[in-house]
Formats: sequence, C-alpha cells, structure tokens
Amino acid sequence: MSRARLFRVFYFLAIFSFLIGLLSVTAQSAKVAPTPPMGWNSWDAYGLTIDEAQFRDNVKVLAGMKQYGWQYAVVDEGWYMRDPFAATTAEQKYLYDPHGLLLPVEARFPSSAGNAGFKPLSDWVHSLGLKFGIHIVRGIPKEVVEQNLPIAGSSFHAADAADRDATCPWNDANYGVSDNAAGQAYYDSMLKRYADWGVDYIKVDCISDHPYRPTEIRQVAEAIRKTGRPMVLSLSPGPTSLSHAEEVAKYSQMWRITDDHWDVWMEQNKGKGSEFPFGLKEEFDRIAQWNKYVKPGSWPDPDMLPEGSLTPHPGLGDARQSRYTQDEERTEFTLWAISRSPLIFGGNLTKLDDFTRGLMTNREVTDLNQKAAVSGPALMPKNDEAPLDWRAWYAHKDGKTYAAVFNLADEPKTLDVPWLSFHLADKLHAAFDVWSAKPIPSAKMLHVELPPHGSALFRVE
Repeated sequence: MSRARLFRVFYFLAIFSFLIGLLSVTAQSAKVAPTPPMGWNSWDAYGLTIDEAQFRDNVKVLAGMKQYGWQYAVVDEGWYMRDPFAATTAEQKYLYDPHGLLLPVEARFPSSAGNAGFKPLSDWVHSLGLKFGIHIVRGIPKEVVEQNLPIAGSSFHAADAADRDATCPWNDANYGVSDNAAGQAYYDSMLKRYADWGVDYIKVDCISDHPYRPTEIRQVAEAIRKTGRPMVLSLSPGPTSLSHAEEVAKYSQMWRITDDHWDVWMEQNKGKGSEFPFGLKEEFDRIAQWNKYVKPGSWPDPDMLPEGSLTPHPGLGDARQSRYTQDEERTEFTLWAISRSPLIFGGNLTKLDDFTRGLMTNREVTDLNQKAAVSGPALMPKNDEAPLDWRAWYAHKDGKTYAAVFNLADEPKTLDVPWLSFHLADKLHAAFDVWSAKPIPSAKMLHVELPPHGSALFRVE
C-alpha cells in the first residue's frame, strides 16, 4: 500500500473514531438527562447558609411532589464553609481533607461526621425516591496549593495542578486548574469522591462565563465519565456565548444562558456591560435564541425560578416574598415549561403559598415541560417599527398542540392570534385554558385578554 493511501486510511479511521466518540458522548448525555431536569436548589432561599436540618425539611416537601416530575435536591454553594456569614473567603474558613478535597462542615451537616461526607444525606434523599446534587466553584483552593497537598490516587501535588492566572473574578478562594495531567488527576479525585457520596447532579460555577473555561469543562466531564456514575453536569453562570453552544452541549447537560436571574421584571440600573440581575422580560428573547439546541441531554438553562418565599437568607438581597406579582410568577413558570427549560425551583419549600404550590403541582404543565416532543417561538407578525410587546410559543405533546401567549407590556392587552402562528391549520379550533381549567369555544383565531406581564396557556383541541 502506498504511503498516500495509508495516510488516507488512517485519516478516515481517525475521523470515524472521532464521530463514534461524539455519538457516544451525545447518547450518554441523553441517557443522563433525557428530559429537562426538575428539582429544588437552596440558593435563592438560603444563599451560602443552608444546613442539614433546613435541607431535609425542604426535601420532604419536594418528595411530596415527585409525582409531578420534581426530582433533584441540590445543596448550593457554601456547604464547606465553617462560617458562611463571614465577609471574606478567608474568614469563611473552607474545610478540606488532607488531599485538598472539600468536606461538608459537621456543625452544619451532622450526618457527615466521621469522614462520611454527604453519603448519609445522599442515601436519605435516594430513599425518598429523589436525586441528590451539590454546587462547587471550579478550581482548587488556594490554601491547598500553598500547602501543596498530595492529589489522591496520583503522584502529583496541588501546585502541579494549579493555574494561578485563572482565578474566579468574583470568588478569590480558588486558583484555576491547569490543562495538564495533574489538573485532570485533581478533578478525577474530586469526582470520584462525589460519586462515592452518591451525587447525581453537580453544578459547577465560574466556568461557563466570567470567564469561559473550556479546558476545565472537559476535565470535569472526563472525570465524571471515569467514575461510571451518571451525573448531570450543570455549568454556571452565564451568559454562555452562542459560539460555544456545540462545545457545552457535548460535555454538559445544562448550561446557563443568562447571568444570575432574580425576581425582577426588568432591572434598569445595571452596571456598564452587565446583565446582572437578569430580568424576566429579558428571558423571552434569550430563551428563543437558544431554542435550536434544546434536545434530550441538552438543556439551555435560563436559571432557577425565584418564586415563593425567598427566606431566610437569599443569595441576593433581603429576605422576602418573591417580588413577582402572581401574573409574573405564572408567566415565568409557563415560559420555562413550554420552552422545555430546566425547572429548578428556588423558593423555600417549607413556606410554599397556595398559589405557588398550584403552579408546581399542575400536572399538565409539568408534563408539557417533560414530555413535549418539540417546542419553539410561534410565528410572529412582521413589525418594522417598535418591538412587539407580546410573545407567543407553541409545543407539541401526545398529538396535541399547546399555545402560550405572553404580555410584555405594562398595561393590559387584548390579542387575536391566528392559529397559523402555532403551526395549526387555518380553520376553527376549540381550546382548553390550562391554568383556569376552562374550555374555549371554537373560533377562527385565539382570543386572549392578558393583564400586565400576564400570560395564558392553551391546549388546542
């Protein structure tokens, strides 16, 4: 065989191997998260301060709603801090083992005593039929590097793994992890620990933007693969650039498409070049931009649902009931549901009001999020003047079309939306108002009357 022909053979074998590997990764992602993850995260209500008793109380409520699809219970940032109320990371006093791996603080998580870590708590969550998750900030603690602790299961030490030029801009506790064998060994040891604990979901912060760290994304994904344990990998914060869409979808199951989203319709006083905090009004177009990347195992994430009681120590601002009106809260829940976005609830579940509980336990709405085969922005009329102050979405589930209409204006709005907008035949259609549970008579167009920032969701008959 000539050298040229041999080169071509090796070239095509390499391409074939790459494609097989890519398909394998994609198939694994679809298996880990075949539907948008649904669950509860402690950040919006507890910030850095969650303890075991509070976590268990919330999880008990979540377990009572698992029949609606709620599944993941996630301890967000701070579980390794001896003093989460301290002003600096140095004063917060991170707890880690002799190999530089973070540990839950026993005073806050008593079941972690005796080097048990989160295993007992994870086992308890699993016993309720739920899945367990944790949050970390990417990187390796600076103290661990300064002490040059050995990396478990390897001949490397912490200094070998540290990228001192890749600190997180808003959290000075960690160095980045180098793109080398030592760095991979550190993440391997970390994810092995989490797999041993029974972790099903890991949210990694300061990695998808502020800055974007593709090398660490790949390292974490590879470390998860090596454990053999299925784990949802959620990347945070955003906004992840659309230019990175293929890469983040290859290595993770969720990635943030916005900066931190809070209970505001539209924040007017943001810093220059900042989109923090990201308001609900802004989510419509951002979610639409990412719609083509929505598929099993690939879920663009517009962030948690800051609804209900944001107490006792929310990750932003004072303890409060969500600043949303009921119309805004329903609008947010409807948009996340019909767009097949991850539904990660952020409010204090032990203080659920009846209205918010009603959103979370509407089976038709949560089933729409979990079982729709396709969804997307509806066909909107052309507008060459001011931007349209309303939006519409459609979804198909079980042979039925769902139609949602949203009022972005600050005043009431009446609309007659053609059925063609929802990819339906231009004829008479009857509908069912999902939220009010009322039938809508047959009509040539969908007639809706919406309050300011309000919405409606219909199943078209």
